[in-house]
Amino acid sequence: MSTLAWFALVSLAVWVWLLLGQGFFWRTDQRLPSASGDPERRTRVEPDRWPRVAVVVPARDEAEVLPLSLPSLLAQDYPGVAEVILVDDGSTDGTGRLAVELAARCGGLPLTVVSPGEPEPGWTGKLWALRHGMGLARTRGPGFLLLTDADIAHEPDSLRLLVSAAEANGLDLVSQMARLRVESLWERLVVPAFVYFFAQLYPFRWINRPRPLATAAAGGCVLLRTETAVAADVPEVIRQAVIDDVSLARAVRRAGGRIWLGLAERVDSVRPYPGLGDLWRMVARSAYAQLRHSPLLLLGTVAGLVLVYLVPPAALLAGAVRGDGVAAWAGGAAWAVMAGTYVPMLRYYGQPLWLAPLLPFTAFLYLLMTVDSAVRHHRGVGAAWKGRTYARARDHDVASGERGAPAPPS
Repeated sequence: MSTLAWFALVSLAVWVWLLLGQGFFWRTDQRLPSASGDPERRTRVEPDRWPRVAVVVPARDEAEVLPLSLPSLLAQDYPGVAEVILVDDGSTDGTGRLAVELAARCGGLPLTVVSPGEPEPGWTGKLWALRHGMGLARTRGPGFLLLTDADIAHEPDSLRLLVSAAEANGLDLVSQMARLRVESLWERLVVPAFVYFFAQLYPFRWINRPRPLATAAAGGCVLLRTETAVAADVPEVIRQAVIDDVSLARAVRRAGGRIWLGLAERVDSVRPYPGLGDLWRMVARSAYAQLRHSPLLLLGTVAGLVLVYLVPPAALLAGAVRGDGVAAWAGGAAWAVMAGTYVPMLRYYGQPLWLAPLLPFTAFLYLLMTVDSAVRHHRGVGAAWKGRTYARARDHDVASGERGAPAPPS
């Protein structure tokens, strides 16, 4: 057999293993659990006594999206006592003032807007804002903290369902991966794959097992039991984390907390990423941090992406041209399995299925974004977001030795 045929066969073997042995990552049925723990059962037993909840929203220069997201939090139909604390993290676009105006106009849950000032040394901006907001919330004795990003919109029953699921199933952290915006051509090509890759690296079923095989969360929507946050010393223990959601989940797990992560039905991101450049910056800002700033891990990641995603179409096309039947067959079979595992995610996002065979192209884009992230790091640019740069912040989620994953936009 030719060298190309061997590579194609290895790629096919990897895809068969991913299909059957990686926690059925490609399925999209991990949704908010019912009182029975069964995500397929929609009837939920609500708690006899609804705990107090504080919603903490870190916000930096979010005036563009806040009118789409904040009113949805203020309008939560929650039977217990709840409030919203928006932490204005040094915004220059009037985010805090706009939040006050929206609350006065929309009514609903009470809103407090605070500003902690610039982060102290050793803190990333978002976690510094969360520290301030969570500290203020704890003085009011909430049973739960809902940590949600300023670009996340919630349906009116979102908080109610989150708390019900946590209380009924004894969960300390309930996290939903918000449904990201998919409208432009580039969003259609890149965004569903973003979530697909995350699920491939962190299969939700593995995370949600009684004896978990992986640990992760989605930072855009995290319901956290307050006593667990205190026991885990959150956010102080993860204060340097650039990839804060996975770090948070691991801190909770180390403290003995139970975690659940799944896809959202009632939680949506309203942040637009209309062009490739917008998506590129979103991925590249933290990709190399996920690889522990290691050139060796970068090489391994590039080699893995090439073998798993780029070899199948290359083998099919080159094998057909050269008359190499084994390479063409194995490459085509691997490509078909790859596309088939991508179909459920495309359906979840309501996208046309003809996008499935284009996954190798999207994976190639992610490969380039990851390499660009490493180049930026070595040029001293580092992980940059909203005017702040974290050149070599020690990221607790990768320091633990577990695999990195794309961080959801925030």
